[in-house]
Amino acid sequence: MSERVMPGRTDGLITPVTADALWVDLTADSAVPTASGAFTCSPARARVGYVLLGGYVVATVTASGGQWSVPEVEVRRAAAELNAVGMDRQDLVRVGPFRGAPRQECNEETPLRWRQRITGKLHELGGPERAARREVGRPYHLAGIDWRQILVEQTRDGTQRTWWLPRAVVRLLDAAEHAETQWVQAARTRRASAAVTAPPSLRQARDAGGRQSTSPGGPTASLRPYNKELEGQLYSVLSRKPGTSRRVAEWACAVCRTAPATVLDHCHEHGYVRAPVCQSCNTQERPDHLYSNDIRVANRYTRLFRTDADDWLRHWHRCPGCRARTTLPLPHLAAWTAHTACRSLRPTHHAPRGRKPCGLLRVSWTGSQNAPRSCLLTVAVDFCPSGEHRVLARVPYREAAERFRAWLAETAPAVAAAAGPDRLDGLPAQFRPVIADTSGKDLELF
Repeated sequence: MSERVMPGRTDGLITPVTADALWVDLTADSAVPTASGAFTCSPARARVGYVLLGGYVVATVTASGGQWSVPEVEVRRAAAELNAVGMDRQDLVRVGPFRGAPRQECNEETPLRWRQRITGKLHELGGPERAARREVGRPYHLAGIDWRQILVEQTRDGTQRTWWLPRAVVRLLDAAEHAETQWVQAARTRRASAAVTAPPSLRQARDAGGRQSTSPGGPTASLRPYNKELEGQLYSVLSRKPGTSRRVAEWACAVCRTAPATVLDHCHEHGYVRAPVCQSCNTQERPDHLYSNDIRVANRYTRLFRTDADDWLRHWHRCPGCRARTTLPLPHLAAWTAHTACRSLRPTHHAPRGRKPCGLLRVSWTGSQNAPRSCLLTVAVDFCPSGEHRVLARVPYREAAERFRAWLAETAPAVAAAAGPDRLDGLPAQFRPVIADTSGKDLELF
């Protein structure tokens, strides 16, 4: 990226208006749409010492006379990071609305909290259509990203509306929210330390003059890689311990290893903690339940069972129960059976570029993993031309589990080698199945 002389540039600093023009110019070809006014309009944080650009915190400098400026090199660095982000507009994550989500005010002192901001703006303006017709000078951007251009609105049964964003943008905004939180905490710590160590006369001058003339700068705190610190612990116990959420935020996501962790992923079947993960990865692995025992196999399962299978299999087997049995939780095993074991059975039809699988793949089951002799998986295709609900196969649970073990040995031999009933290191003495078997039969562990 070539350097060029910018008007108003003085000793590497540029005015906010010039920084806005530079930001738009440098991100013109980015896969993520950006907005003008990232430095000069709400929700910028320039007057409190920083501005968010993508997942990057750009520090601002207050000069004499109350005027503030931005280092040009940091604007260019933030633009280069954003331009490197790829985006799949078909890979979507739901961002709202959610029941019971607390509404929070968005003022100049609050961190990003981008999900609440989007929900608040859409409720205030009546939806994406009115949000697009914004007032001049009031762009509703987030971290310099124009989310209105990529927001997807879906309606179920003509009543409930849901809002979705591409997964890459969700990860980017999660990283921005974490970076901002860390920056604000570091800035407050510096101000408190400076107030304690400064001479009394200087402290009095600061109290009389309000804010300091220069804003604190410095890198954000780095994230720690997860190293099995929580392995074997029960989620029901750990989630109630005070300070757990703060501790989770200190780790990087154990799956993608790039975004900050926000939740403790756990096995719903055995109750054990797997690892801290980011919101995007937690959503990605969640089965698409249509009913309690019926899931739709979406395209994202290709990533879980093929593209990034090794990482996801290793993550799922962080649960001691799944690892000892060399299996997956029932919904995940059902999705794998439909997506991988029954792939050759799915009908196809002619398309402009070869043949395309028809309909939507779905899998349901009867019984539970606690009754393996009676549990049966049914793989079907919805909206198939030869029948609205065409059944492809019925697979007994134990057969599906055996197929999975054979596939695991070929696909991820390192994960398979660490699993099995003879690998009991660190395995708790008792298991606590979440799904109860009401029949009273077949409760043995298999």
